[in-house]
Amino acid sequence: MTVADASLTELRVFREVAERGTLTAAATALGYTQSAVSRQIASLERHCGAELVERRHDGVRLTAAGQLVLRRVVTVLEQVDAVSRELAGLPDEHATVRLGWITSAGVGLVPQALAALRDNHPSITVMTREGTTPALVRALRAGTVDLALLASAPPYRAPDEETPALDVQVLTERSLRVAVPASHPLARKDFIELADLHGQPWIAGSGTAMGVWPGLDERPVIAHSVRDWLAKLHLVAAGCGLTTVGDSLSDAVPPGVRVLPVRGGSHEHRRILLAKLPRPLSEPAGRVADALRSRRSDNRGLTRQPLVVMLVP
Repeated sequence: MTVADASLTELRVFREVAERGTLTAAATALGYTQSAVSRQIASLERHCGAELVERRHDGVRLTAAGQLVLRRVVTVLEQVDAVSRELAGLPDEHATVRLGWITSAGVGLVPQALAALRDNHPSITVMTREGTTPALVRALRAGTVDLALLASAPPYRAPDEETPALDVQVLTERSLRVAVPASHPLARKDFIELADLHGQPWIAGSGTAMGVWPGLDERPVIAHSVRDWLAKLHLVAAGCGLTTVGDSLSDAVPPGVRVLPVRGGSHEHRRILLAKLPRPLSEPAGRVADALRSRRSDNRGLTRQPLVVMLVP
């Protein structure tokens, strides 16, 4: 029994597990039971003669063998899908570019880039999906997106610890700010002192502290846990608490909200990265990347920076 005996179903299940990060999420996406996904992974591991995933309490992590197999699996499945499309008379796969993006990139960067592409390169179809940075990094590794817009915060580590390192380029660097109800006493000034944030109720992300000012020297009071950033801002407008936003979102806040800088403590900045696998892009994907790079010049305070490879120390 060798890896050549593995079925396409096993390969697709493995890619889904690598992207989703858990057997449960992969099963949900595929419409399988978790036990069925587990059996497919076990069968592929028998064919490979190696353990491909390390099962942990918080999900799965690819082993060194799993990373190697994933790179080959992505190539194999791309070729199989390309043949299927050709046989069906559909356009070549390279006419479609798959882009993943974090929420803050959807306010201006992504829509502006897509509008420019529609005008200048109407033959390119861009399929997009929103996600968290960890989920989008896994999607890049699994080959289900070609490009991804990721978030990065100090100390600006590599997006993951896998090899080879992803190619990343800094598109924007913005200051983190605090959104407060317009009726709140803190909204009367043009800035907020760090000390004035003590004891304030916060609206944070579900299961995370995202939305709480990172420079606080106290245990924050989480009044509401919300996944959607627009819902957070509407809760702020309703006087339910404070939340953090990048200043790129300042123009998108609903009425009844002020977005203010914080004075005191360390400067808090957030970056949006354009990331891809360390290999040449197809011509359409390259045009999408160029459109995203050009959009950053439409925003104030952005600097052009060269493409760099972030290496794990």
